[in-house]
Amino acid sequence: MTHIWQGLRSGKWLTALRMRAYCLILLALSVLIFAAWIAVSDGPIDRTGQPIGTDFSNVYAAGLLTWQGRAADAYAPALQHAAEKAVFGGRDVPFYGWHYPPFFFAIAVLVAALPYAGGLALWLAASFAAFLTAIRAILPRQETLLVAAAFPAVLINVGHGQNGFLTAALLGGALHWLDRRPWLAGVLIGLLAYKPQFGVLIPIALLAGGRRRTIGAAAATVVALVAISFAMLGSGIWHAFADSMNFTQTVVLEQGGTGWQKIQSIFSAVRAWGANVPTAYVVQASLLALLATSLAWLWRSDAAFELKAAALALGSLLATPYVLDYDLVVLAVAIAFFARHALNNGFRDFEISLLAAAWIVPLLSRSIAGVSYIPLGLLVELAFYVFVLRRAALDRASHALGAARVAQA
Repeated sequence: MTHIWQGLRSGKWLTALRMRAYCLILLALSVLIFAAWIAVSDGPIDRTGQPIGTDFSNVYAAGLLTWQGRAADAYAPALQHAAEKAVFGGRDVPFYGWHYPPFFFAIAVLVAALPYAGGLALWLAASFAAFLTAIRAILPRQETLLVAAAFPAVLINVGHGQNGFLTAALLGGALHWLDRRPWLAGVLIGLLAYKPQFGVLIPIALLAGGRRRTIGAAAATVVALVAISFAMLGSGIWHAFADSMNFTQTVVLEQGGTGWQKIQSIFSAVRAWGANVPTAYVVQASLLALLATSLAWLWRSDAAFELKAAALALGSLLATPYVLDYDLVVLAVAIAFFARHALNNGFRDFEISLLAAAWIVPLLSRSIAGVSYIPLGLLVELAFYVFVLRRAALDRASHALGAARVAQA
């Protein structure tokens, strides 16, 4: 008789047939949920009084403000909220803040050139296609598209009209092209600066790995983005962005305005447990130091590139105090790289079960944190990161043992 523990250890419980069935079931349920959600909505407003695509409304409103020559108003909460209400005919919709650097107005202007529904559809369809393309490039297997499309973080990102697809596509694409097209990887990393909190560890990894051409291309891309935003929107837009950062830090992050159960960082977990702000920052900084040290070691080592890439994707999620559950789309990048390495070299104990846990956790993290204050998403990410380092160490030991045996033969 096979015990459950033994099945978790070997991963034999996750057969190809079960994996396909689970994905199809979840994908079908997601489609039905969204169809019903839209069917019972009142135009672009759902039954709870929120806009369809919730957070996308801040992007669309910022785009309209830009078309009106008032881009800087997007950084003023009262003016941005008024613009969001105007999008929906003056209805009292919730406030969704605009926290992005000025060069992200390019996306806002593009989607705001269409009616709201069309802009939302264009945004989600284009970014989802980019996400699938990146994951398929990393793991070119028959089942990849189905597993990626059914990934629960996809459901969350679509529901919020958010940018998790774009973040994962840029990071995944950059890592995929890093060896073959280092300049292209640098451009993609530079574009990722629209979410600067995800770039904390990327320079450390690139420096440790000696990726100077990529670093140069990334820096040049960021400089070009800033220069273009100055030319198109004026220097005042950057002053407005800088002034808005205090609101973002204090209200959205430190006071938990977004909701502790939505934020998947160790900072949020510590704050939800009752710790004060300085303590939460100390804990987050301690984790960041551990991540930076271990990531530098890994990227300087001769470990497989897939493990380096998986660790960087995970570290990017863990390093920032402000990471939402829709950002967990980036977990797909880590899963794809780790799975590629394990499929080529064999899975070790508990790795298949861990990948399954990482795949399903976005579906559960918010609700579990909401009722129990257990940060399940954070815990799974930390376990995954430890497993990547463990795999690198075990692979290195196996290679050393193999070389020793060859030398003795």
